Amino acid sequence: MRQQDNNRNTAAPKPNAALAAAVDEAARILKEGGLILYPTDTVWGIGCDATNEEAVQRIYTLKRSENKHSMLVLCHSADQLVRYVNRAPGIAFEVMEMATSPLTLILPGATGVAKNLIPEEGTLGVRIPDHEFCRLLLRKLGRPIVSTSANLSGEKTPRTLPEIVPEIVAGVDYVVNPRFQGRPTGKSSSIIAFGENGEVQVIRE
Repeated sequence: MRQQDNNRNTAAPKPNAALAAAVDEAARILKEGGLILYPTDTVWGIGCDATNEEAVQRIYTLKRSENKHSMLVLCHSADQLVRYVNRAPGIAFEVMEMATSPLTLILPGATGVAKNLIPEEGTLGVRIPDHEFCRLLLRKLGRPIVSTSANLSGEKTPRTLPEIVPEIVAGVDYVVNPRFQGRPTGKSSSIIAFGENGEVQVIRE
């Protein structure tokens, strides 16, 4: 049964306590193989534990799509990221450090995540979000989190929670309160793909 974090108590908890409670609940759901609907520094996303193959399959079913290229993962730091891509060239991390807006890297050598996240070429889309809720959740969970747009296949990417269709909302196990969305860009991240030898291809500016 889906839970929604509405914070309807008459005596609302302090912001820090409320944020910690939302992070704890989202982490609990993810550890149990559940799906969450959550804000990022770009747009709202559907998420799950990126190492859980059954949870990943639930997202494909919910979105009516098996497109592995639409499923990136969020990591809390470069140290965490390198555990899941073992053939990434050094230039990729230099570019990531210089980025001034949300950037997804497509890197070779995907490892340690659910097999149904990895396309035939063995790459993995990864991003380190500049977003308080996401960073706290990633540290709490201790594993990368899938992030994919909260839309049905072929439909427009929703920027805010009210734009997300009821089918998607009903299909997850926990909806994060929008009070924690911060200041998202409202658009998808840029995407750059890197080859093992440092080859660079801009996929989306």
